[in-house]
Amino acid sequence: MKNLFQSLRGLFTRGQEENAGYYDEQDGYDEDVTPDEAEVGAAASGERQLFTALDIGTAYAKAIIVEVHGDYAEVLGVGRHAQSYSHMSDGFVTDITGVIANCNEALIKAEQAAGGVVAPSAIIGIAGELVKGSSTTVSRQRPKPATPITPEELETLITNAQQKLLKGSKDRIAAETGYPNIDVRLTNAAVISVRIDGQLVSNPIGFRGRYISLTLFSAFAPLTQLGALETVAQGLDLTLIAIVAEPYALARCLSTNASADSGAIFIDIGGGTTDIALVRQGGIEETRMFALGGRTFTRRIATSKGISIKDAERLKISYSKGEMKGGSRDEIQTILEPECQTWMDSVELLIEELAKGELLPPAIYMVGGGSALVDLHQKLENFPWTERLPFSRTPIIRTVLPDMVGSISDPEGMLSDIQDITPMALAYQAVELQNENSVLERALDRVINTMHI
Repeated sequence: MKNLFQSLRGLFTRGQEENAGYYDEQDGYDEDVTPDEAEVGAAASGERQLFTALDIGTAYAKAIIVEVHGDYAEVLGVGRHAQSYSHMSDGFVTDITGVIANCNEALIKAEQAAGGVVAPSAIIGIAGELVKGSSTTVSRQRPKPATPITPEELETLITNAQQKLLKGSKDRIAAETGYPNIDVRLTNAAVISVRIDGQLVSNPIGFRGRYISLTLFSAFAPLTQLGALETVAQGLDLTLIAIVAEPYALARCLSTNASADSGAIFIDIGGGTTDIALVRQGGIEETRMFALGGRTFTRRIATSKGISIKDAERLKISYSKGEMKGGSRDEIQTILEPECQTWMDSVELLIEELAKGELLPPAIYMVGGGSALVDLHQKLENFPWTERLPFSRTPIIRTVLPDMVGSISDPEGMLSDIQDITPMALAYQAVELQNENSVLERALDRVINTMHI
């Protein structure tokens, strides 16, 4: 499969190579030309930076067309279309043809809302239990601390970290599936931090010191799952520039709502899965996912009451909106209680794994369509956090709404629902990818291309 980072690099550096002289395949990066100068050259060309963010959810396919302006993206059009129960299962594509048709409907609606604007460059989200995202820190004691740190030294650290994360992801996927040789591919990666003698630096090149440590986050997924998404993109005539793990996208997009010191826990409750991401000290540390989402609650109502899935979904939505009163509401609450408790038990288990015995940040943010179910919010509110998990105080529980998301401008007010947060987070990735140009990002890109992952 074509390396996604090669696609990304080609898309975002081609104009710089040809017009701004910022990158040269033979000589590397020209330090005489700054990123700002390269951006000015790109802006002068008058090209609109248009992107499609596609969230292929278990319940809905959601598309957002945005135009990137520097450090923010403007929403031009939004489209949604329901997925059939046979097309998606627990965040995994089970019918490629059906998913292409559903996504096409969502894209058509988004393009119509955008006044006919078409954005073929696409960022697609990926979720599911077999998507493994984690971070690791590698350290090295330098034998000659008086010599400046070189790019080669930095790339060696990144390579060591990436190899460690790749092995860990392969081992976890093999343990969960029972298949030892599943082909695994990188979806996205980011250097979280670099420290020299304990001091945080943004560009380690040229610094001197004895100890250097680097923290890297990477997300991996089975080739089967990534290949399905690539086929969907091809079927939609989209140029796939990135497949991004959705918990990572959410954490990056929403981390500005949490202080850099304390961080936050993000819980995305979708139709088929619940995704959890931990952000500590300004960087994403780990992601976890489990196959329990909104459809599980719908199926529970349908089975208990002997009604169709569609009727059960309508009942669940009515219950979530508070439109049911008295005995009817009490009946649905009783039906959902076992599943809600299972969900809470799973959240506790995964947060405990994420903590690794260290203090957790005192903020929990809920997103996704499933977070509309008030019972889940109550489970989080009533849970004895400080007694069961390493919290210094009871965390605040907050549901994220579209107007809380920074860097995404929605002048026409097309985004109003909690289930819009995930596609907004994917749209934010267009902003980040468009502005990537640091020494760390370029070093990471070279390592990924060398490793062919």
